[in-house]
Amino acid sequence: MLTQEEKKQFSEILETLGETLDITETQYNTAVSSYGAVGEWLAKPESSLAPYKPVVRPQGSFMLGTMIKPICEDDDLDIDLVCELTGKNPQWTQYHLKQVVGNRLKANETYKNMLDREGRRCWTLMYSDSANYHMDILPSLVCSGYNIVLEKAFSDTALGKDYESLAIRITDNKQNNYYTDTIAENWMKSNPFGYGRWFFNAANVASLRKSIMLAEAVSPVPKYNKEKLPLQRVVQILKRHRDMMFDGDEDKPISIIITTLASRAYNKETSIIDALTNVGTNMRNYIESRYDSSIGRTIKWIPNPVNPEENFADKWVEHPQREKNFYKWLNQVEQDIQTIVQQRGLHNISESMGKPFGEKIVTKVFSALGRKNFNLRENGVLKMAIGTGILSTVGSVTAAAHNFHGND
Repeated sequence: MLTQEEKKQFSEILETLGETLDITETQYNTAVSSYGAVGEWLAKPESSLAPYKPVVRPQGSFMLGTMIKPICEDDDLDIDLVCELTGKNPQWTQYHLKQVVGNRLKANETYKNMLDREGRRCWTLMYSDSANYHMDILPSLVCSGYNIVLEKAFSDTALGKDYESLAIRITDNKQNNYYTDTIAENWMKSNPFGYGRWFFNAANVASLRKSIMLAEAVSPVPKYNKEKLPLQRVVQILKRHRDMMFDGDEDKPISIIITTLASRAYNKETSIIDALTNVGTNMRNYIESRYDSSIGRTIKWIPNPVNPEENFADKWVEHPQREKNFYKWLNQVEQDIQTIVQQRGLHNISESMGKPFGEKIVTKVFSALGRKNFNLRENGVLKMAIGTGILSTVGSVTAAAHNFHGND
């Protein structure tokens, strides 16, 4: 059982790990500027999309504040975007709407050269090697006044439970009606912003001073926010653990499942170490088993919280290795957390974190902690928890300042 002093120290280490995993403010602002320029191009008066007031805004981990750097710093960041159109030409099918968005992108020589092969639902812009990111743009339809509905749902005073009002219609070339159906109500429904609101409902802790500006999360041009809530840090840490364990494996646990189960298991802990320990232990309890009559057997079911009939684990039936890997990963998470919290002394803690999170990034974490602790020591506010060897600002004994006098 950890003391309160030890919990604070471990949480400080994990907070620093999360900060080290964060994309930089420069990377963030560059991405926002890039997709803002795409939105402006789509909405120019001469654009065939102009009558439908296109808006490009982030979804996924960029919106949730859970994006992390890739293991290899030269790898791309994957930024998920939604291109919202208010209404459409009555003759347009999903195919037409998607092509109109694609054609407008191709009308810009720069974007034309950046376009990847057309995806199932998205258009992908591959930015230069120096930028190290690509953007998946999802064409979608929203109702008139959607922006007002969205702003209201993400206001700080909103209860934010009306997720259905945030649903959008998207294009999907695997749907039977992709080329034929002009009635948008029959198109595939998606709800990335309803999911975002659900996530922030789970993440927000009233007793914490830090707060997330909800309106910023769905702003087309959100401001960089360095502060993160415990659940956001937990999701980042779990995703990094996944990346290290399954680097390059296509059957690795997917982020939407990790985020959903972590959010369900999270119990408003204010300490990151408490949150991570609880989530790591209890995520599995939110995986359901349901009988699937179409295949005549029971399958694992992880419901989309804003569309319970959607199963985030639906691919596990076709790819049973993904289910095996997920449980293997859960077991490893529990084991690694247990090992880390049993360590005493910064060196031992650092050693225990190297394999699960990567030695290079853990070295950065403890270097950052070392700089911070040096400054605190010099100011006489660094304490040591008696008998633990773990330094913190809340211990009982003040750590002596280092005096570099050489040999007396």
